[in-house]
Amino acid sequence: MSYFVTGSMGCIGAWVMSHLVKRGEAVISFDISEDRSRLNMLLTPEEQTAITFIKGDLTNAPQVTATVLEHGVQHIIHMAALQVPFCRANPVLGAQVNVVGHLNILEAARKATLKHVTYASSIAVYGAADQYPIEPVPHDAPQNPSTLYGGYKACNEQNARVYYKDYGISSTALRPYTVYGIARDQGMTSDPTKAMLAAARGENYRIAYGGVGQMQLASDVALQFIACADQASEGAHVFNMGGEMVSMQQVVDLIQAVVPNVQITFEPTQLPFPRGFDDSALRQHAPTVYETPVAQGIAHTVEQFRDLIARGLV
Repeated sequence: MSYFVTGSMGCIGAWVMSHLVKRGEAVISFDISEDRSRLNMLLTPEEQTAITFIKGDLTNAPQVTATVLEHGVQHIIHMAALQVPFCRANPVLGAQVNVVGHLNILEAARKATLKHVTYASSIAVYGAADQYPIEPVPHDAPQNPSTLYGGYKACNEQNARVYYKDYGISSTALRPYTVYGIARDQGMTSDPTKAMLAAARGENYRIAYGGVGQMQLASDVALQFIACADQASEGAHVFNMGGEMVSMQQVVDLIQAVVPNVQITFEPTQLPFPRGFDDSALRQHAPTVYETPVAQGIAHTVEQFRDLIARGLV
C-alpha cells in the first residue's frame, strides 16, 4: 500500500514513517523540511531508502495534488502544521499552512478519487480548564479555542465534515495531548521528553510546568494514526486521545527511578488546559487503542536515548 505522509520530518510524522517502513509499506514523505535528524533516530540510512522523499510545500495546491496522483497514493496521513508560537508570530502564514494546507489535502484526495483522509487535530480546539467542570472532558464538550492554532484546528474539523457531506470523502482525526518519546524536541509540552534526554546524559533538568495531564507515547500515537488510515469508515470522525492522567511529580519519580543520580525538578504551574480528555468514543470506534503504560514508556525512552547518545545520533 502507498501512504502519503505530510509533516513527515516532525516527531509523530517520523514515527508514522518508521512503523510503515518496518511493516513493508510504500511511503511518500512530503515536508518542506529536509532535516532527517528525527527520522535518523528511528530508521537506518538503509531503511530510509524505502521512502520516497518529496520537498513539498503544503500551500502549493498543484504540487500536493500532483504528488498524490503521480505516486498512486492510497492512504493520506496528514500531520503537517505550524505550532502555536509560529501561528502567533505569523497568523497569515499559520492559516495558509494549517487551514489552506488542510483544504489542499482534501482537494487532492477528491481529485485522486480517494475516499478517506486521516489527519491530526488537537486538544487546542477546547478552551481553558475552568470552562469544563467535568473531567475528563467529554468528547462532545463545546469547543472554545484560545489560540490561533486551536482555531485553525477547529476550522479543519468543520471543513472535513463539509467535504464528507458534499463529496463523500470520509476522514478520521485524532486529538493528542502531551506526546512524549524520542524525536519529541519541540513545543510547549516537550519538556518531559527533554528531561528524559537530560537524565540519559546524566544531567539535571527543570521542567517548565507541573500539575496533572495525560501523556501519550509518540510510537503509540503514530500507530493509532496508521490504524485510523487503515480503517476507513464512513463519516467525518474526530477522537480525543486519552491515556493515563499523571502528575509531574509522578513523571519525575519515574525518570529518577531509571536514573537516580540526576535531579529532575519542575515548576508548579499547571498548563492552562483541562487535565484530561475522555477517549471513550475512540475506544468504541477503534479495534485497538495503543497505550503503553507511562512507567514503561518513560523507562524505555530513557534507554533509547542512552543508545542514541552512544551512537552519536543525539
